Amino acid sequence: MSAPGAWVPGILVAGAAALAAFAVHLVAPAVPMLTSAVVLGVVVAQIPALRRRVDGVLKPGLALAARRLLRIGIVLLGLKLSLGDIVGLGWATIGMIVLIVLLTFLATLGLGRRLRLPGTQPILIAAGFSICGASAIGAVSAVTRGKGEDAATAVALVTLCGTLAIAVLPVLSVPLGMSPEEFGLWVGLSVHDVGQVVATAQIAGPAALAAAVVVKLTRVLTLAPMVAAVSLLQRRTDRRSAPGPEERGPGAPEPGRRPAIVPLFVLGFAAAVLVRSFLLPLVGGGASGVGSGAASVVLEAADVLQTALFGLALFALGTGIRFAQLARTGWRALAVGLASWALIAVLSLAAVELLA
Repeated sequence: MSAPGAWVPGILVAGAAALAAFAVHLVAPAVPMLTSAVVLGVVVAQIPALRRRVDGVLKPGLALAARRLLRIGIVLLGLKLSLGDIVGLGWATIGMIVLIVLLTFLATLGLGRRLRLPGTQPILIAAGFSICGASAIGAVSAVTRGKGEDAATAVALVTLCGTLAIAVLPVLSVPLGMSPEEFGLWVGLSVHDVGQVVATAQIAGPAALAAAVVVKLTRVLTLAPMVAAVSLLQRRTDRRSAPGPEERGPGAPEPGRRPAIVPLFVLGFAAAVLVRSFLLPLVGGGASGVGSGAASVVLEAADVLQTALFGLALFALGTGIRFAQLARTGWRALAVGLASWALIAVLSLAAVELLA
């Protein structure tokens, strides 16, 4: 068990890295802050002198950032979602979003297992590419109790492919003859992290950005039922694989505590969605909704805090990447990530055509 206060050095370093990532974003707005944060973490982990500190004095704080702070950020992410905005999309669009999430998740999971990716990498990559990038990876990792490097690999892949999307999708939209609204729908359906969605959609203007954000946040809403389903499957797997009393033998420890069917932070996420949908409009005042008054201040503060927490957490996850370890299975993980990215882009493009 870590000594009291042992987490302070790691948190301070992660905070400094998040500030550096924000500075990069200010200089180059097309580069999302969270992408810079995870890249900084990966770079630090490859420098021998710094890696010794990452695995030593900084380890407790980085572990705290990668788990607890990430979960708090996920709860605050719920404040971005309004049930009214989601219903406004129409049931055809909502159904298409759910279908694309399911198809991408199952196909990516199947391919990852077929290529024999180690540990929990298949399910974490599937969650990241189908739902909402790093936040989904962190949420699913919390209930599967996977290794930190598995989550770091998945985060690195969604960061790579999401960054490629910022450059590739706007170029492809020109020969496809997409309107700004159609392009925004495509981006919201196919790009992973919220920051990457904003960076990609804003290239086509405010109409594309508005459509992309609403669709993307509706995808985020599938995080809660997906994590609950994964947690339930994990409980069943633990129950089947746990040895009975006879097999454990006298004096052997009891099996570890199974994960909750619905983790507390997922319940917090759902509660935040309800607060945004029903409570904050009352605070904001009448028809103006949450666009003014105290509610607006709350949402802006929550957005800043959520971004900061994700910045710390993604830097911490990035420090778990070791290129030497990835050399053994890296090409397989990269193949799964690129295939999943191509699949969700194609499915989303087909959905745009059908909905148009």
